[in-house]
Amino acid sequence: MTFTRRHFLKASAAGFGVAVLSLGLTGCTLDDDEDVSTHVSFEHGVASGDPLADSLIIWTRVTPLDTATSSIKVKWQASTDANFDTISHDGETDVTAATDFTLKVDLQGLTANTTYYFRFISNGKTSPIGKGKTLPTGTIEQVKFAVVSCANYPAGFFHVYGEIAKQTDLDAVLHLGDYIYEYGNNGYATEDAALLGRLLPDDNSEEIISLTDYRKRYAHYRTDKDLQAAHGNCAFITVWDDHEITNDTWKNGAENHNEGEGDFTERKLHALQAYFEWMPIRNVADKERIYRRFEFGNLVSLHMLDTRVLARDEQLNYADFDLTSAQGQSDFAAAISSPSRALLGNEQLTWLTDGLSTATTQWQVLGQQVLMTKMHLPFEILQLLMSIQIAQAGGNDPSELLAKANVLFSELAQIKGRILAGDPSVTAQERARVETTAPYNLDAWDGYAYEREVILGTAITAEKNLVVLAGDTHNAWAGQLVTDASNPFAASLTAGVEFATSSVSSPGLENYLALNSQSAETVAQMEQVIALLVNDLAYNNLVERGYLTVTFTEQQAHAEWQFVSSIKTASYTMLNDRKKAFTLKAGSTTLQSV
Repeated sequence: MTFTRRHFLKASAAGFGVAVLSLGLTGCTLDDDEDVSTHVSFEHGVASGDPLADSLIIWTRVTPLDTATSSIKVKWQASTDANFDTISHDGETDVTAATDFTLKVDLQGLTANTTYYFRFISNGKTSPIGKGKTLPTGTIEQVKFAVVSCANYPAGFFHVYGEIAKQTDLDAVLHLGDYIYEYGNNGYATEDAALLGRLLPDDNSEEIISLTDYRKRYAHYRTDKDLQAAHGNCAFITVWDDHEITNDTWKNGAENHNEGEGDFTERKLHALQAYFEWMPIRNVADKERIYRRFEFGNLVSLHMLDTRVLARDEQLNYADFDLTSAQGQSDFAAAISSPSRALLGNEQLTWLTDGLSTATTQWQVLGQQVLMTKMHLPFEILQLLMSIQIAQAGGNDPSELLAKANVLFSELAQIKGRILAGDPSVTAQERARVETTAPYNLDAWDGYAYEREVILGTAITAEKNLVVLAGDTHNAWAGQLVTDASNPFAASLTAGVEFATSSVSSPGLENYLALNSQSAETVAQMEQVIALLVNDLAYNNLVERGYLTVTFTEQQAHAEWQFVSSIKTASYTMLNDRKKAFTLKAGSTTLQSV
């Protein structure tokens, strides 16, 4: 990935926040002209991101303690040692209210595979010290990522970020979206916020819509010390999902953009401007085009995708199809596999398939938001789960439906087990109950099957080692990426694997299945049942919050899920008994449990 001065100037001219090129030492001093009369603080910490072999974004926000302040001078330093004895870059600029007093500096001319320490100084105050590592070049032994997503501040403590901050061997943190949530204090997953001391502030307690709203939401999240620690410890490589804008966003609208909330495009642009101001992401000439590629020596090509804003067509809805009739089922199947249905869009899809086809690295890694594994459940279960969700959304008691679901899951799992064992007594009717399936989540790749088939077919044809990383669902998953029988290039073949991280704090499927109140044995049984019923699924964790690490070597990719004991208490432990790991050998598409 190259980034020239011309690209920088074009992106900066687009006005997506203050960004400054830092080419080396300028002789900028720290104390000659300090204006300590202007009181400021660095209450949102520091961050780094978008590392390249020769450059790194560093970020901070200077908070004026006098609301009348319109402009603040900020200096920066970068060094290859934590004591700043060997300073490689320095400089100064002004930040203003026009960009919410945020600053991004693009350090240029850096040394590959090197950790740089950085800090900011303004009006007699010095920021915390952060660090970030440039990308390696040539032949390297290992690349290690932490993978994280879905952090809802009112839902619970950010212990997961605190654990990531303790990692000492990471090359980057991949944040796959839902960095913030748009809801107010009475919205999604806020029922414990008051008890936990995690209420949103009074001036930002409603659903966010305006630019000021989004800026304040980022500012509040970034006061969290665990999040600050994670940002200060390692460079982030980020993409957005829907909640950086609003729930179930697509290119021209969203489920949670309603009448009376103004023009959706205006709201989206407000959200994206705040994102570029507050995140350590390199500015781009078109703020909707954040798909980009990072090369880690000979080992990993990391393709970061946007499945949400740029090209996504509106999600399909089961209610629009009569699935009780053969015609309705045919119409539904045709809709989800239609070549005209876009998730990435032609431009991004071509960029990705070209990149996959021509890559010379050992591993092709897709960093993106939503599950690519086929999550097809028996249709009977799907109908019952929809009824449960409707009951819960309407404030009705779903206990009776949940009891039916437990019985149905067990019954169908027994039939599936008999089928897999080759039991000749399985009837045609029983087989149909298990094998008549439909996608559980039409917001994921299951609702946009054509582009998935293109990507998987490309990986198979080009003989690439493909690993897809995902977030969004709030639960942990591992799956095999299998093409459809109708794929003309690679029918019913396994193209790669997917590893999906649990959430930082947002509740997952366990919330709908009421598993939080069940015994560990019951939870384990449900996880086994779901893995059995979903053909391409190898692993799931349905109840815990956590993160994922993925380590790549020439020989293998090693994925490991880590979970915290609670996000509802200030103290917590790591759940070593729930830790799970899989290994994928290079040249194979079969996951091996470790």
